[in-house]
Amino acid sequence: MAEIGSDIEKAKSLLIAGELVAIPTETVYGLAGNALDLSAVTKIFEVKSRPQFDPLIVHVPNLIAAQQYTTNLPDQARLLAHKYWPGPLTLLLKKKSNISDLVTSGLDTVGMRCPDHPLTQALLGSLTFPLAAPSANPFGYVSPTRPQHVEEQLGNRISYILDGGPSKIGIESTIVGFEDGLPVIFRFGGITLEQVEGVVGTVAVRTNSTSNPKSPGQLVGHYAPGKKLVLGNISELMRLHAGKSCGILSYQHDFQSRFQFILSPSGQLNEAAQNLFSALRNLDKMPIEIIIAEPVPDIGLGKAINDRLKRAAGR
Repeated sequence: MAEIGSDIEKAKSLLIAGELVAIPTETVYGLAGNALDLSAVTKIFEVKSRPQFDPLIVHVPNLIAAQQYTTNLPDQARLLAHKYWPGPLTLLLKKKSNISDLVTSGLDTVGMRCPDHPLTQALLGSLTFPLAAPSANPFGYVSPTRPQHVEEQLGNRISYILDGGPSKIGIESTIVGFEDGLPVIFRFGGITLEQVEGVVGTVAVRTNSTSNPKSPGQLVGHYAPGKKLVLGNISELMRLHAGKSCGILSYQHDFQSRFQFILSPSGQLNEAAQNLFSALRNLDKMPIEIIIAEPVPDIGLGKAINDRLKRAAGR
């Protein structure tokens, strides 16, 4: 079992030694290793059983640190970083040679993020290297938002989980890249489309599933529980699967089911985002055959929630 604690110095010493540590962020918990150490990066892929064609995000304490590992910072990227760093925003930028092709899966861009969590900010500020840190869960499974989630899934493969409490946002960062000088959203997340456009104007969206991802979180079957998840109108799906034991994941309505999780009874998308991954984990543990879920309103954070639900249903 992994030790769960809040000792930054212990986490630091393990990372310096080339070991992996689970770290808290405002989005989800990450599985962190020295991004400049090929052995540590290889361990990340091994522990997660993550395919090496799926790139990693590199975490830094600030924009100045990010520029040590990137060759060019477009003006729009700088504006977004000034507005939303620290925060749930990842910028895809041209990488320097000090970031290995293993980290970026052979791409010439690297995802850079400055997380908004005091423990991880303090940890990053004390290190002389950045941290590669995908979500701290087996590849493709539901992302962890509490230290106990990490312990359940990876506790026998890492020695330390830095406990920063529940993740306050609960879904991953928004990923923004740049093509021909124009901003592109590659993954919806904790920063909404409207917030990005409020800084840089109109952006393109390229979040479609692919077997050759340009950023993390673009693969079919990501964020999925072990049980089959079907997405649509809950009442219709309940009739269609009447002969099966079903769990229900609803946005705000109570379907009077024994096995049910309501994401936000008051209809608040930020609350729904905070609860999404924990709800999927809880339903996955229930004595049911399938999970029936419905989309949430496709605005603001709802776009990110619906993206995760669609990918979970694609497993």
